[in-house]
Amino acid sequence: MTKIFVLAPDSFKESMSAEQACMAMQRGILRAMPDAECIHVPMADGGEGTVDALIAALQGRRAECEVTGPLPQQRINTYFGLIDEGKTAVIEMAKANGIHLLSMEQRNPLLTSTFGTGEMIAQALDLGVSKIILGLGGSVTNDGGAGMAQALGAKFYDAAGNAVQGCGGQLGRIRSIDLSALDPRLKSAEILIASDVNNPLCGANGASAVFGPQKGADAKMVEILDQNLSHFADAAAGRSCRNIAGAGAAGGLGFGLMAFAGAKIQSGAALVIEQCRLAEKIAQADYVFTGEGKIDFQTKFGKTPFAVAQAAAQLHKPVIAFAGLVGEGIDELYALGFTRIIGINPPGCALQDALNNAEMHLENAAAALIDDLAGHD
Repeated sequence: MTKIFVLAPDSFKESMSAEQACMAMQRGILRAMPDAECIHVPMADGGEGTVDALIAALQGRRAECEVTGPLPQQRINTYFGLIDEGKTAVIEMAKANGIHLLSMEQRNPLLTSTFGTGEMIAQALDLGVSKIILGLGGSVTNDGGAGMAQALGAKFYDAAGNAVQGCGGQLGRIRSIDLSALDPRLKSAEILIASDVNNPLCGANGASAVFGPQKGADAKMVEILDQNLSHFADAAAGRSCRNIAGAGAAGGLGFGLMAFAGAKIQSGAALVIEQCRLAEKIAQADYVFTGEGKIDFQTKFGKTPFAVAQAAAQLHKPVIAFAGLVGEGIDELYALGFTRIIGINPPGCALQDALNNAEMHLENAAAALIDDLAGHD
């Protein structure tokens, strides 16, 4: 009888996309079991690869666009996804305002802004979408979503009535906010935030303290940014989203989307699983394969393989997870839905070899597993 495999990996950072991982898994499976059927459901958690994963899983298409990059004079040619017959847009904020768009020397969260993300939202609305899914991973910004709101018509003023730019270093100057020109289409669109972090906007676990340093902030700058975000949240009167889990995602863009665009936030992996109708596909499977670059004790905190394992466990399906690196604390994962966790790299494999040949290593690991399963049938 033909065995059915659902392939639902995330991307393996710096080595292969989720779709490439699906293809590698399939090659390994078919090598060892030529009559197997493979169902590809490339996954993501709101970060890098979310747009491509949903386009691939749901036969969507790209919408090319040009927007402002993380710095005001920067122009970026990028794209967002259209799924659900063009009714839903999928936007990765990092494609406009991501950390990979600036060199180490250019990164300065006092200056960077989410203005380009707001432009992407506006362009999606121009295409008549009624729903927008926003992935918030990989940002180089810390502006609380002020730039995004500004691109959509919000105006910020200082005590003297002068316009204030929506960037991390200027938020402390804001004394009044005018939303009279805010894009009215935001009210009728459903906006969902896909986030893989639970940080609040401010404080020791907030956007500035936790993520600011990787965006170029030193200790003094982190202090200024945190104070500015707190002031901004107070200025956005009556918009008490600052302590919601995920408000601090993407330098506070989670807060800005909830406060100005009425967005709802949820786990990125759970949202992608829902959109891809993964449970329906798992229901007909004999085995579920998942994986990502690293699996360890942190995997259980909402990472893609964990979310896939949870979905499969509810349907009593075995889940095999593949990883470039298997870290500490995986024993507890077996009690949480994982059947096996397999490192794909051969013993003594150097890092560069692991990155350069990840697809081959994953293919070989999948083939070896199928041989092993066949031996136990």
